[in-house]
Parts: sequence; C-alpha cells; structure tokens
Amino acid sequence: MDAPLLLFLFFAGTSLCGVQPAMVTIKNNCPYTIWPGTLTGAGIPPLPNTGFELAVGASSAPIQIPPHWSGRFWARTSCATGPTGSFACQTADCASGAVTCNGAGAIPPASLVEFTFDGYNGQDFFDISLVDGFNLPVTVEPVGVAASATCTPVACPGNVNAGCQPELALKDASGATVGCKSACVAFNQPQFCCSGAYATAATCQASGYASYFKAMCPQAYSYAYDDKTSTFTCPSGPNNNYLITFCPVPNIATPVAANSSPIPARDSVVKSAAAILSFRYHVFFFFLSAALAYI
Repeated sequence: MDAPLLLFLFFAGTSLCGVQPAMVTIKNNCPYTIWPGTLTGAGIPPLPNTGFELAVGASSAPIQIPPHWSGRFWARTSCATGPTGSFACQTADCASGAVTCNGAGAIPPASLVEFTFDGYNGQDFFDISLVDGFNLPVTVEPVGVAASATCTPVACPGNVNAGCQPELALKDASGATVGCKSACVAFNQPQFCCSGAYATAATCQASGYASYFKAMCPQAYSYAYDDKTSTFTCPSGPNNNYLITFCPVPNIATPVAANSSPIPARDSVVKSAAAILSFRYHVFFFFLSAALAYI
C-alpha cells in the first residue's frame, strides 16, 4: 500500500475526534515465564518499553498508549542469554539480542495482537492475527468500554500446536511442536501469502491450512483477507483499557521445558518481512472496511 495514502486515511479519520489515551495490560496465565514484545507501526514513536519478562501469573503495569498509536503485541517463550551475552528465544524471537525488541518484529510463528487506537470515526481497532502462525493461545478483553457486537472480548484460546500439520510445525530439540507456521510463512507462495496474482480478496481464498487455524480460533485472522469475522472495534475513550491474556486456559498451553534451549529462526529474513507486511495489510483493511461501512 502507498504510504502517503495510508497516512491520509489515518489522519483523516483521527482528526475528527479528540485525542484520547488508552491503556493495555498484559497477563501471563501460562505455566511458564513469557517475554512480551511490542512493535510500533511505521512513522509512529515506539512505546517506552519494547520487551520485558513476565513471570507465571503476573500482570504487567498498565502500558500507556500514545494518541493514534498502532502496533502489535506478542509473547516470546523459552528465552535465555547465551554464552556471548546475546538474548534469544525459542518462539517469536525478535532477534534484537536483548530483552527489548527495539523496533524488531517477531520471527514467525507468533500469535499477534494488533491495535490501531483513535482510528477512523473515533474507533479503536483490534484483532488477533495468525497470519504469521501461532505460538500461544491469547485473548483480548476491552475493559471500561460499553459492550457491543464489535466491542467484545476476542479469543484464540485453542492450542493450534496440538494439531499442527508436520510441514508447518516448529519443533524444539526434543521434537515437541512449540509453534505452528502459517502456510505463507512455511511455503512463501503467492496463493498462501495473498500476493502477486492473488493480491485481492476475490483471488485469495482460505487454504486448507488457513481453515484449520480458523476452526481452532474462529475470531482470529487465519489469512490476509479474513476481515469479516476478525476485525473488532470499540469507541475510543479516555477510560479504555484492554487486557491481553496469554494462555487464557493454562492446561491447554504448549509445555515449554525450563531448560529448553532457544532455537530462534535467525535465517528467516523473508519470514520476518512477511510479519511486517501482514501488519501493514491489517492497518489498511481496518480503514478500508470502516470507510465502506461509513459510506
């Protein structure tokens, strides 16, 4: 998408409504430590903390969201500092070499929570995306906002890893599946990535792989054009809070051994780029869908 057009759509919507702050809190309901990470959209100042450790059962301090912020949250697993002092994680590593991600996105597969605050027509847009794959179950719950058909808790509570096809599976040293790649990430083919000749909603349809993700997580994006059942909005407001919970049902979370060695996919340059592109696709679709509804 053309960057000037994206910026025009963004500010055209937000200029009509007041600047309203919001808060995001992250809770770790997994039976092991996680390391949440954040990535801010292009041209927007990053959050003060782009990555941190979160113990079992702990919740982060509320994260204050700047006006008009857009970006994504995810959680890394089985992280450690190696002999050279470089920090790395087994799943969703951002390859920054540190606990903070510092502008780097998650290496797929990773379960993503995406937001655009104070967007078109005074709305906060949010979704759970499995476009780049899955590593942890996750839910997003609006707090302090009047519920509606579109302003509602969103969940991907199932363990996608449990039935992940072998060709999509990311395995640890013991052979256990710790992540499930999307077909786009695994094969990098246009029909799975909605690119090239498949770059429209009419030509890019859900594959059998995407259908499995959708069956496990009906409210989450399973591929790039999965907008109708996967985009949610709440009216922007000064008291809006959003609670992100990883492993909302802890007994179905994929076990991660305490001594499991991090195996980051550092050769995944194309896959990392795909993660950034999927975020830009979603921001575009947020505004396009809202604009069409408004018209």
